[in-house]
Amino acid sequence: MEKITVIGAGNMGSALIRGFLASGMATSEDMLFFDVDPLKVRTLEEELDIQSAGHLRDALTSDTTVLLLAVKPQIIGDVLDSLADKIDDRLLVVSIAAGISTKFILSRIQGPARVIRAMPNAAAMLGCSATALCGAGIADESDAERAVQLFSAVGTAVMVNEKMINTVTALASSGLGYLFVMMEALTDAGVRLGLDRATARELTVRTFGGAAAMAASGGVPFSELKDRITSPGGTTIAGLQVLERSGLRGILMDVVEAAARRADELASG
Repeated sequence: MEKITVIGAGNMGSALIRGFLASGMATSEDMLFFDVDPLKVRTLEEELDIQSAGHLRDALTSDTTVLLLAVKPQIIGDVLDSLADKIDDRLLVVSIAAGISTKFILSRIQGPARVIRAMPNAAAMLGCSATALCGAGIADESDAERAVQLFSAVGTAVMVNEKMINTVTALASSGLGYLFVMMEALTDAGVRLGLDRATARELTVRTFGGAAAMAASGGVPFSELKDRITSPGGTTIAGLQVLERSGLRGILMDVVEAAARRADELASG
C-alpha cells in the first residue's frame, strides 16, 4: 500500500485524493495532504476523514512513498525548493502542474530522483480522465507501472514520451472543450427543429455517451462504427455529406494542432 502525500487540494488534487481512496489505492490512514486554503482543508478532512499537515514541510514524512504535486505551475518551483532536502531516491515524485517539464522539476531537487509528469484532464473529477504520463530522472519501469496504477484510479492512464505531452494536452485535455461546443451545437439544432432544450440536451449527452461506449468496446475502427449506422440513402449519410463538404475533419485536425502549438509556446515561457 502506497503512503501518499498530496500537495494542493484544488479541483484536480481533491479529485485524485477521492479517486485513490475510492479505488482502494490508499486508505485514509495512508494519505496526508497540504493546502494553504483553510476551507479546502476543512472540507476534505470532514468529508474523507483524512489528515492534513499544518505546514508544507510537515506533509512530507519519512514513510511517504509517493509525493503528488497538484499545485499551480507558477508556485511549483517554490514548493520544490521548500521540500528539496527531504526528497530522496526512494520517493516517487509525481507532478500534474501543466507546462512544467521534468527537466525543471529535476533542477530543483537535490540529487537523483524518481520523477513522473502527469497530464490528467478535468474528467478526473468524475473518475473518467484520460491521463498521459512520462518518466524522468531515475524513474524505471516499475515506477511507470506504479504511476499508471495510481492514475487508473481516476480513469485511463498511458505512458508517452515527454515530447508528446503537449499533443496530449491539445487532444485529451483541451479536447473536452471542443466536444462541449459540438454538444451545444447539436442541442441548438434540436431546439431549432422544435425540441425543448432540456430534451435536446439530454438526447445529445446520451448520444455522445453512447458513441464513446461503442468506441471503447472491442477496439473497432471508427470508420467501421460509422458504417454500421449509415444506411444507403438514409439520414446519416445525408448529414455526413454536409460534414464532408464543410471540411470538418480538417477543421478538427487544425484545432488540435493550434492547441498543441499554444501549449508549446506556454511551456517555453
